[in-house]
Amino acid sequence: MNSPVIPSLISNALNIRLNNVENTIKLLEGGATIPFISRYRKEATGSLDEVQVSEIKSLNDKFIELEKRKKTVLSSIEEQERLTPELQERIENCWDAVALEDIYLPYKPKRQTRAEMARKRGLEPLAKWLMLQQYGPVEAKAGQFAGEELDDAVSALKGACDIIAEWVNEDEKARQLIRNIFAREAVITAKVVKGKEQEGEKYRDYFDFSTLLSRCPSHRLLAIRRGESEGFLRVSISPDDEKCLDKLVPRYAKNDSEAADYVEKAVEDAYKRLLKPSIETEFANLSKEKADEAAIAVFAENLRQLLLSPPLGQKRILAVDPGYRTGCKLVCLDEQGNLLHNETIYPHPPQNEFSKSAGKVSKLVSTYRIDAIAIGNGTASRETERFIANLRYDREVKVFVVSENGASVYSASKTAREEFPEYDVTVRGAISIGRRLSDPLAELVKIDPKSIGVGQYQHDVDQAKLKRSLDQTVESCVNLVGVNLNTASKHLLMYVSGLGESLAQNIVNYRAENGPFRARAGLRKVPRLGEKAFEQCAGFLRIPDAENPLDNSAVHPESYPVVERMAKDLKCSVKEVISNKALVGTIDINRYKTDTIGTETLTDILQELEKPGRDPRTKVQVLEFDPSIRTIADVKEGMVVNGIITNITNFGCFVDFGIKENGLVHISELAGRFVSNPTDVVSLHQHVKVKVLSVDLERKRIQLSMKDA
Repeated sequence: MNSPVIPSLISNALNIRLNNVENTIKLLEGGATIPFISRYRKEATGSLDEVQVSEIKSLNDKFIELEKRKKTVLSSIEEQERLTPELQERIENCWDAVALEDIYLPYKPKRQTRAEMARKRGLEPLAKWLMLQQYGPVEAKAGQFAGEELDDAVSALKGACDIIAEWVNEDEKARQLIRNIFAREAVITAKVVKGKEQEGEKYRDYFDFSTLLSRCPSHRLLAIRRGESEGFLRVSISPDDEKCLDKLVPRYAKNDSEAADYVEKAVEDAYKRLLKPSIETEFANLSKEKADEAAIAVFAENLRQLLLSPPLGQKRILAVDPGYRTGCKLVCLDEQGNLLHNETIYPHPPQNEFSKSAGKVSKLVSTYRIDAIAIGNGTASRETERFIANLRYDREVKVFVVSENGASVYSASKTAREEFPEYDVTVRGAISIGRRLSDPLAELVKIDPKSIGVGQYQHDVDQAKLKRSLDQTVESCVNLVGVNLNTASKHLLMYVSGLGESLAQNIVNYRAENGPFRARAGLRKVPRLGEKAFEQCAGFLRIPDAENPLDNSAVHPESYPVVERMAKDLKCSVKEVISNKALVGTIDINRYKTDTIGTETLTDILQELEKPGRDPRTKVQVLEFDPSIRTIADVKEGMVVNGIITNITNFGCFVDFGIKENGLVHISELAGRFVSNPTDVVSLHQHVKVKVLSVDLERKRIQLSMKDA
């Protein structure tokens, strides 16, 4: 049983009403997913969105983990027979992980420390006497403790000071004092490791770097930490030592006695040997955690935008995976993305089979009634685009350049081998490029999000947190768009609320054996898909030609009766209500409220009846690059060019304008005003005009601006 205090803590932390937090936790514990709760349980949660539900889940999980830790701590202190009622109460009422560890520190079983060895030699009474700071000869007092194990008074005093140093290190108030100074004033410093200057050239910006830790942006911190882990940089986090000691020493050294001098030395030792390294490690971990969170948030937002890229829709597509020596791989796909034909052409050097290749492409467009051509944006992309765009066709054909990021990962994957066992990686790669144009979401879910190539330092952040965040992002996008139950792959279905891999496979198997689903209710016949899974997934699955038109909408089956009542009151069928704005506008939702269905759900239902199964994604657009720019040598300062945003980071965004090298628009050049977050101004795959500020041919870096473009 979890603590009843947890919902209140979450409510205060997130500024969300307590009963909404309690209801959300109850739904999560009952097996409801985040997309389901935010879409279909608005009355219970007070219309919390996915981000808020996710934050509640995250904090709830964190506090449950903290509860487990508290039990471990209590058990450990109890075994030592040192647990008092006051201490137990403090631990039980502590909801901060750092504070809990501070409380536990004096009781934590220790390895053989210097203080522990001094205690075994019977020096604790001497340490206590020193702490009283009475006036009198210290060495004479210490001499009383010299004996078999201790040579003289000096050794006794050294051991006593080691005990005092440990007391200072374990003092909660002392730790908090140093922690506060670190939080305000700690400086992170990076220096190049001697002799590694050439090898670590890419970290040149950090060879002699120092800034306030609190002001170090996440991308810099992750770069520094990567340089450290690769052995090129030495990194430290430190406040002003003198300032720390000026604050710390007076807490313990109380007068001008000789004993106080020893206490002062013990405090200085405590700070340098124990306290400072411990708090430095704490802040190194904390700053890394914050940098990870910032980088993961950027990655997740980029992934969301990529997955929600505009789809071309169900069109016949000729996809091209361009290349020079190995040729351009062509595949023809039908409206459902099935492979109709594949072959290779060689329009570029060294073969230069220009005429032969042109004839083949024109013939394929005519034979397979092609609507659009998708060209991968990798090697030879610009040359292939020019070649394709200059051909004559017997129909109108639009040409698109499509991101290849992750296509090679997909083509070599188990998924691709299962889909196309008889074809090699090049054909699979071309198929992936074509399908990405038709429906980016359906195709990209087959690839590990980390391999899609959007984000910053994805290999340096906490991998478990990254996976959780990216999986949640994919799930959110899939459920936002909705999924065609009869055409979706296993990989798309497994992200639908309440399903997962095994149920997704069961749906695909059932569909293969029994033909397409005619109604959502047919899901109940799928092996192992119980009522809970049906409740969670049904509203996100669409059946375009279903007998009941609501099966092709986001209206949940649990709400069908209320829609049927609306239609009955309007004296027409459900089919006649759908997409009839005038009819829907006459419905008074107050007549249909019940204990479980309120204004929020009824408003959603009316919106869905007006535009059933609406796709939140925009329409795809063609972008034309400047034909005069073919390599970085053609790029000149002052040029204004068309481009497409390929990646967004905390420090700006990268723009592809038709050459191998992408240009960087620094955050300060995104707009004529202050920008704190690039995603406030730009989005992935956005078409932009950019001005070239500078070109560094040696480092192959191009600086761009959107301010004057």
